Amino acid sequence: MEKEFWKPGNMLYPLPAVMVSCGDEHHTQNIITIAWAGTVCSSPAMVSISIRKERYSYDIIKNSGEFVINLVTKDLVRAADYCGVRSGRDIDKFKEMNLTPLKGNLSLAPMIGESPVCIECMVKDVIELGSHDMFLAEVVSVAVDKKYMDETGRFQLNQSGLIVYSHGNYFGLGELMGKFGYSVRKKK
Repeated sequence: MEKEFWKPGNMLYPLPAVMVSCGDEHHTQNIITIAWAGTVCSSPAMVSISIRKERYSYDIIKNSGEFVINLVTKDLVRAADYCGVRSGRDIDKFKEMNLTPLKGNLSLAPMIGESPVCIECMVKDVIELGSHDMFLAEVVSVAVDKKYMDETGRFQLNQSGLIVYSHGNYFGLGELMGKFGYSVRKKK
């Protein structure tokens, strides 16, 4: 098979497109859409987000030390795109996109009410990398939308219509291909 070589770049796709909400002591609230977010540790639960220093949310998060990762569904994809291309310096993204800021367990950063999962995070470290700085954070709370709970009390996240971002495009998640461990599970 023949390959074409390109200059080094980030081609790790698809990624979750998430809306990160933040706030400060002056009651400023903002939303930034980020595709560079991920899990870094399970115990303690930790995540990372990477943000350019010039972005409006950068200083809000750096100064407050907290943020919320809000998962994005098909119903929120327009808001996610908008919050990624418009600056909170100029507009109130909650108001413009008719999103509901909810008080969670953090003191400053609001959750987005319309998101099925809101992951509240406290910054533990900021790592300067180059074009982006990585905010390494501990998950302090997770809020889930009760409408995705089934009759047995199990959270049905995959029924929420999550989206991913891949090479400039948003996609809804598709066909189930298998469950964790299915490749080695004994056949009955």
